[in-house]
Amino acid sequence: MPSYDYTTVGHVTVDVLADGSHRPGGTAFYSALQAARCKLRTQILTKGNPAEIEDLIGHHRDELDLTVIPAEHTTTLQTVGEGLERHQRLLAWAGPIEGPIEVDTAILHLAPVARETPRAWSGHAELVGITPQGLVREWDAAGEIALVPLRPELAPERCDAWVLSERERECCAGWAARAAAAGAVVAVTAGAHPIELQLPGGELLRVPAPAIAAPVDDLGAGDVFAAALFLALHEGQPPARAAAFAGAAAAVRIAGTGPGAIGDRRAIAARLGGAS
Repeated sequence: MPSYDYTTVGHVTVDVLADGSHRPGGTAFYSALQAARCKLRTQILTKGNPAEIEDLIGHHRDELDLTVIPAEHTTTLQTVGEGLERHQRLLAWAGPIEGPIEVDTAILHLAPVARETPRAWSGHAELVGITPQGLVREWDAAGEIALVPLRPELAPERCDAWVLSERERECCAGWAARAAAAGAVVAVTAGAHPIELQLPGGELLRVPAPAIAAPVDDLGAGDVFAAALFLALHEGQPPARAAAFAGAAAAVRIAGTGPGAIGDRRAIAARLGGAS
């Protein structure tokens, strides 16, 4: 058996919210926490200030393993707004995670937030998933973030599944199409609109997103969706079923506040209607 069921690679971030409060963030953190709550042996490989990250994750630390490549700063994002109206500014950057890295995992999730993940790795990974949002970001001297097309030197050498938002679709269009043609599953999320699945062979499916009567906080919901999708695909679930499971996981997250709202399998199954 591999050492881990689920490994995320990317920056754990300090999220500075509109009211000035700080919260742990980053796709690597949110996705790993979702995997851990689904009873997967989970690891985060990140870069930043080790003491700051340990303190930031706090009581979540007993749910997963953490490897921190030391850096002077921890990546820090100022976050305002929600959903498509969310605006982020980069206040500090931990720098690139130099590759190739060594992994031994069933699922490898490349989870960049700010152009930090390596293109290559060595070791064992059965399914490789990517959330490319951090690869299509650039920022100016003031930290203002803009979306740009995915550059070849940043794209991973292998990927079996992609999750991107509607906003990132244009930046990744050619890459996603080629990935699907090569055998990958590509999922595009768009808030309350149906989840679009591009499947190997050119098939296109649309899976309804679950209705959320009283959304509370959607920060990290896309990361939770990605983790749930990757683990369901790895378990052999058909793509449409995996996307429905992932949508339910995101809905559970949105119904509460912060990382504590991330659900376990029982909560996801209940949101899905009782199916496991």
